[in-house]
Amino acid sequence: MRALLLFVDGLGLGEADPEINPVARARLGRLRLLRGAPSPDPAAVLVPTDACLGVPGLPQSATGQTSILGGVNAAAAVGRHVCGYCTASLAALLDGQSVFSRVRAAGGQATFANAYTPIFFERPPRFLSVSTVATLRAGLRLRTLEDLTRGEAVYHDYTNRLLPERGCSAPLLTPAEAGRRLGRLAAGHTFTMYEHFLTDKAGHAQDMVRGVEILENLEVFLEGLLAETDLADTLVVLTSDHGNLEDLSTDRHTENPVPTLLWGQGAAEAAAGIRDLADIAPAILRHLGVVYSPRVSTAPSAERRHPHGTA
Repeated sequence: MRALLLFVDGLGLGEADPEINPVARARLGRLRLLRGAPSPDPAAVLVPTDACLGVPGLPQSATGQTSILGGVNAAAAVGRHVCGYCTASLAALLDGQSVFSRVRAAGGQATFANAYTPIFFERPPRFLSVSTVATLRAGLRLRTLEDLTRGEAVYHDYTNRLLPERGCSAPLLTPAEAGRRLGRLAAGHTFTMYEHFLTDKAGHAQDMVRGVEILENLEVFLEGLLAETDLADTLVVLTSDHGNLEDLSTDRHTENPVPTLLWGQGAAEAAAGIRDLADIAPAILRHLGVVYSPRVSTAPSAERRHPHGTA
């Protein structure tokens, strides 16, 4: 069995209001995800998923992503929602505990499908994303521009059209071609994750036109991915870390639940165990037959003193 986690940053379940919600305005089928509505895709199971995690304040990226990948309520563990990058306290929650690490420890093959540009390796940033930290802490290599050129990685902008902004280039892809590439990559691994965060950027910019374009392209990307995936063998899970794009009346995150969509054999069984972001990793691991034992954690007092610490 295999599993693919398609992480879409900043996508919540919003109202059916095309004035503020690009999901309600865009031409969508599978991704017409609205609050209180059933799954628009009869082949998928939709679980409205709590991103607030019982902690006051707006949900944020770093704690949300740590909860997804680590199977732990990271916001409760550190005592607050943490925005942006991975802190030392969040990295400690991921160390040996992420889906990547647990799959590897069980003898499976895990990979992060996203490609990194040369500048990342030449001048590593001071602050790292949760996905980067989880990948490195699991002892996995980061995929490169050379991997991307060979067709063995996918850029966060899967068409590669934004690469020149980083002084790089790679063959341009249609969203469907990129989706099929990710499907082929996932077929060679027990667990694969791909991260797409242009949704969150459009939400913060309150850009309706860009938001609609991103969503419509994402749907085509998803179609290509599912067409290339053997759903009798692979569980595909799409989820997000917090709401944002679904409500352009604000440039901030929202308290809306996020969609967790599941396709493939065992989707209903996996969905049955999901209520909040911390349930997603255990559901994936159970599907893969990996024994999951949650680690009891306490809130590190240093978290509040060093909100931007790195791994």
